Amino acid sequence: MGQTQTETSIRLKPLADRVLVRRLAAEEKLKGGIILPDTAKKKQEQAEVVALGEGKKNKEGTLIPMPVKMGDVILMEKYSGQEVTLDDEEYVILRADDIIAIVEK
Repeated sequence: MGQTQTETSIRLKPLADRVLVRRLAAEEKLKGGIILPDTAKKKQEQAEVVALGEGKKNKEGTLIPMPVKMGDVILMEKYSGQEVTLDDEEYVILRADDIIAIVEK
């Protein structure tokens, strides 16, 4: 069973093989020390998993487990998922197939 509560106490249950992630903060300064305004920052492809669905079933009806767990830091496709705002915080809901890799600590 997937986790449904995030650290910010937002109750949201992604369905099937969907994952709710929070993008990690992008660099605010360039190497030369120039500070970038929010509008100039590129979107970060790294994100933290904050909620996930139960997984998808195959043709035989067997549940395929999710490849990630709560708290994992992942790399995701640049333009994948649906952006949502919950309690003034931005999240992305994406399918497990849109996750490229898990960043190991």
